[in-house]
Amino acid sequence: MHTGTAGSRKVVVVGTGAVGATFCYALAQSGLADEVALIDQNRDLAQGQVLDLADGQPFFPSVQFHVGEPEDYADANVIVMTAGARQAPGETRLDLLRKNASIVSNVARDIAESGSKAVLLVVTNPVDVLTHVAARRIGWERGRVLGSGTVLDSARFRSILSRHCNVDAHNVHGYILGEHGDSEFAAWSMTNVAGMPIDQYCPVCDKCGDWAAEREKIEQQVRDSAYHIIDYKGATCFAVGLALVRIVGAILRGQRSVLTVSTMLKGEYGLDDVCLSLPCLVSERGVERIIKAALAAKEREALSRSASVLKKVIADLTVL
Repeated sequence: MHTGTAGSRKVVVVGTGAVGATFCYALAQSGLADEVALIDQNRDLAQGQVLDLADGQPFFPSVQFHVGEPEDYADANVIVMTAGARQAPGETRLDLLRKNASIVSNVARDIAESGSKAVLLVVTNPVDVLTHVAARRIGWERGRVLGSGTVLDSARFRSILSRHCNVDAHNVHGYILGEHGDSEFAAWSMTNVAGMPIDQYCPVCDKCGDWAAEREKIEQQVRDSAYHIIDYKGATCFAVGLALVRIVGAILRGQRSVLTVSTMLKGEYGLDDVCLSLPCLVSERGVERIIKAALAAKEREALSRSASVLKKVIADLTVL
């Protein structure tokens, strides 16, 4: 185990494949972390990623990379879980889910045994179900275990809307809520351009002939985005790496940022014992609180449907 100086910011990354390595690359350039430990079942891969990242040291802020061990969990500030198996030929989605649930559960056990005071960020898909597995296994207060959720989906939503409205994405605000998956939905009632509700802005911009149809099209584009990228190149990694830097930055800096991370619900919106994405206040403690917005009736129904989808998947798991 390598330990930094007192007050240093330490991140442990479990899984050094495409997502884990890309996150480390983006994290190095951000200057957020002082020390990054990379853990992988394939130790040679972890070692190779460490050496490759270390060669870039003259080009980014000072940060120490090293191959990690489970002992590194003990003094970490944030642990990022990206490890997971890929679907093998003839393997069902449930088979894959059970395999990844076992991996996440074992890592959560090791983290719990280390006495770590870190925040655990789960990225492995299906992220909402596996965040639930990790939270149940680790036994921490719920805010310290969160999933990457729909942070990337919300970024895609803002990006698509910015192109549609021909407005800088930084001036477009909106959230994708629910499952990080096919049952996710856009919270149109919370969407605005430069502070103007989207339903008021679009008639003004005079670009939409049929705004209701355009809304459905935009929402579907968000859902399909990852599928298109995977079809073209096999995996998504760049944008998710940046999304993880955003989440980890909010934790390390205690920024109290509002992000749509996946977190365990305990009665919010009438839902219980399920992890899904809602606007959350993210600080050094993880999810400090869930922001209960006044969602439109159809959006509350969509949230309940999304929770039902996730609960059915969780019920099918045997590792819990």
